[in-house]
Amino acid sequence: MRRCVTLLLIVLTAGVSAALQIQCYQCEDVRQDDCSSPEFVVNCTVNVQDMCQKEVLVMEDGVHYRKSCASSGACLIASSGYQQFCTGKLNSVCITCCNTPLCNGPRHKRRAASRARAAPSVSLYAAPLLGLVQLYLCSR
Repeated sequence: MRRCVTLLLIVLTAGVSAALQIQCYQCEDVRQDDCSSPEFVVNCTVNVQDMCQKEVLVMEDGVHYRKSCASSGACLIASSGYQQFCTGKLNSVCITCCNTPLCNGPRHKRRAASRARAAPSVSLYAAPLLGLVQLYLCSR
């Protein structure tokens, strides 16, 4: 019975931690280059920062970028608050939020639907498979 409880805790932990951490690009006030290279990739805080945020500011000296991890509440409030200032013209401020890995990176050209789909991550299958193993072992 003790082994079953331990396995159950492992299954729950694997499922929760794998599902709630996201990676984003992070940089402060970068000009021209939009800081979407591997050295700017960070792991966001588990269970706190569940979105990526991207700010694009059009200033006299060029386009400035800020990217970071964010909580969904803070990001959505910021993006809606600045929506009226997102014009693409001088002094424009655009803030966007997204919730997939590295989604605050560069814009990519649209690809055919069959190739655009990402393969499911291993963590998607880990918790259910561990649950089946636990069920098998605990029923013996």
